[in-house]
Amino acid sequence: MDDAQKKSNFFKDTLPGIILCLFIMLLGMVGADLIGEVLKGIGVLEADSKSPVSGIFVAILLGIIVRNLIKVPGLFSKGISFSMKYLLRAGIILLGLRLSLMEALKLGAIGIPLIAVCITVGLGITLFLTHKMNQSIRLGTLIASGTGICGVSAIMATSPVIKAKENEISYAVANITIFGLTGMLIYPFLANFLFADDPIKAGLFLGTAIHDTAQVTGAALIYDQMFQSQAVVEAATVTKLTRNLFIIVIIPLVSYMFLAKSKGNKVDRDNTVSLPKWYTFIPLFVIGFLLLSVLRTIGDATLVASGNAFGIIGEDTWHALYTELSSFGITYLLGMAMAGVGLTTDFKMFKGLGLKPFYIGFVAAVSVGLASLLLIAMFGGLINM
Repeated sequence: MDDAQKKSNFFKDTLPGIILCLFIMLLGMVGADLIGEVLKGIGVLEADSKSPVSGIFVAILLGIIVRNLIKVPGLFSKGISFSMKYLLRAGIILLGLRLSLMEALKLGAIGIPLIAVCITVGLGITLFLTHKMNQSIRLGTLIASGTGICGVSAIMATSPVIKAKENEISYAVANITIFGLTGMLIYPFLANFLFADDPIKAGLFLGTAIHDTAQVTGAALIYDQMFQSQAVVEAATVTKLTRNLFIIVIIPLVSYMFLAKSKGNKVDRDNTVSLPKWYTFIPLFVIGFLLLSVLRTIGDATLVASGNAFGIIGEDTWHALYTELSSFGITYLLGMAMAGVGLTTDFKMFKGLGLKPFYIGFVAAVSVGLASLLLIAMFGGLINM
């Protein structure tokens, strides 16, 4: 296929969905402002108050409504998937320009003990309930991976290893989607209520209590839009990316546990664990985030040393460059990805396997959130040391 044909296919197959995500995102921003103006007009808000809802929040809800009530023609599917996958990752990579490498590593190191405990809680509760409620070990393993590590990405990484069935994968994804989405819409307000004076604690909570990378990003953006705290976006993102790296260890672990549990089980005994190479588990956008963080660090260091970033870029230009690029990533790329989250939330995914796995996912999600809150409340004083 030549370049001209590739471009033609992109415009035909992918661009419509990207435009739809952009439209939903912009509509969400306008809708949030409109809600604020209406509330001011009826006297609920003061004239100088901002809207009580964020544009990202409205965009996600609009996407869900379109998906489940109006339906989305197949013409838009590839572009929506592109936005959720590639625009999300590109936005997170550009977010690396917001942090120096030392800040990113410091935030990640602070979160490691909290992340480890929350992952353990998510895995332990899910697998325990799966056994007690006599559910499929494969399905329980998928829900455990998604709840404990990094949402849908962990499910998709685990599923071929344990030879999960299509309906089990779909149900696990639906489980993670609904509870992660609920957390994304509620937890920013809970985090502000509990940790309004400490954006690092709020970011740590969002980064450990919510399942998927897209959902954590959405929650952090909602927090920033509602309460004007970019530090929460940075802390939540670094915490989630650090949590994503645990996939290198946890996927082989849960796969081994699955193999041990499935011995003698008629439903699952035909499955064997064949692990891919460890490096295939490393999310490339995490590396991209760190590389841009390194770039920011070097630029700042050379600016201090010589008065110019990299010896050639003036202070004002350098500041404008990394600020505008990271803002573009947060506002537009991540905003369109969040619209895609709404447009792909289909409640029909829950049909077929009953309610017991739903209960398992619910208890696991709540348990992880409570563990995060408890640990931050108990040891939060050490965060600022």
